[in-house]
Amino acid sequence: MKALFLAFALVQLLVIAGPAANAQGTTPTATTQQAGDAGITPNGAIGEVKVIDAAGHQLIIKTDAGSLLTVTLGDKTVYMRLAPGEKTLTNATKIAFADVGEGDRVWARGKVADDHKSVPAVALIVMNKADIARKQDAERAEWKRRGLLGIVTALKPETKEITISTRSLAGQQSVTVPVTEKVEMRRYAPDSIKFADAKPAQFAELKVGDQLRALGERSADGLSFTPEKVVTGSFRNVAGVVAAVDAATGEVKINDLQTKQPLTIVVKQDAVLRRFPAAAEMGGMMSMMGRGAPGANGGGAQSPAGQGSNRPQGGQGGPPEGGRPGGGPGAGGGGMGGRGGGMNIQDMLERLPTISIADVKVGDTIIVSSTKGADPTRLTAISVISGADTLLNMMAARQQAAGQGAPNPSAGLGSGIQFGIGLP
Repeated sequence: MKALFLAFALVQLLVIAGPAANAQGTTPTATTQQAGDAGITPNGAIGEVKVIDAAGHQLIIKTDAGSLLTVTLGDKTVYMRLAPGEKTLTNATKIAFADVGEGDRVWARGKVADDHKSVPAVALIVMNKADIARKQDAERAEWKRRGLLGIVTALKPETKEITISTRSLAGQQSVTVPVTEKVEMRRYAPDSIKFADAKPAQFAELKVGDQLRALGERSADGLSFTPEKVVTGSFRNVAGVVAAVDAATGEVKINDLQTKQPLTIVVKQDAVLRRFPAAAEMGGMMSMMGRGAPGANGGGAQSPAGQGSNRPQGGQGGPPEGGRPGGGPGAGGGGMGGRGGGMNIQDMLERLPTISIADVKVGDTIIVSSTKGADPTRLTAISVISGADTLLNMMAARQQAAGQGAPNPSAGLGSGIQFGIGLP
């Protein structure tokens, strides 16, 4: 049983809970304490170091679910550092209390208080913040270089084949993704917002219309993709005008542009908020797109023949939520004019400046991506783009130019914006 608990704890410790930076800039409070937290067991707690009290020999850690615990450290506490990716403590190295830093991920081993608010640690297993960031960057780079993003259009349960629609420089393309028993499949749970939240899944859970991100190798003709890992989810993109903002509770109320119905958007700390430039500022961005910013066509943007599938992407990192995958056709298509040069829509969205919920104002037009939850009128945001009226008008104009009817800003959501599934 002890070995089983150790294995479970190490798996939990290895789960990287989103970006190191807090998009909203919020600080932990006691009100985030939650019951039934998977990061807390009777014999230990796992979380990120938020406060270090060197004089009092204490830490305050925050679990992935948001619970806060005080970790008390004594003269007999053992400190060990473990590299991200390690599955056992065999290669752990001894460190000192002074080596623990804010942002590190720790496993405090000890008897947790009945109220789940404190734990006297007999041992503190530490994963360094910088080591985690390096591993996360490497994983993101691999998903960009060898990844594929698209929408599920057909399913064959008898052969376990998935057909997805993805956008390449040549336009929309259908790609077949066969799933074998060796493929690791995961799926976003309802109301979850992080790549790390995806749970083990079966083929039977997939649905037409799901968003799919896969890691693997594309065939020479570009029409099939052999996956090693597949992550799916049922996502919902909505656009609306902000009617009210409550930064204290993290709630934004909007009126849906398509249905005209009121919706409540729940913005948690791991959501990514960005602002699209106003029309008057678009000249600089379009100029940058025309030059081909770093990563604009690197790595992922392929020809239909699948050439260049193993070239590294020029851009670095990428957002935790909904970035362009690369390693397969670009998620958002070619340049804004539909040709190979320049940055595509997904690249552009990745490079938008991040903001806080306090920057979202009444009257703003926003686009929200979320998983489909239990309450259709209440969405937990994965990504939020403010100032989105400019983007929607651009997309609508492009649809009209393609002969798809009169401009309809809300219809722009179906024009290649896929930012539900994020990256590690």
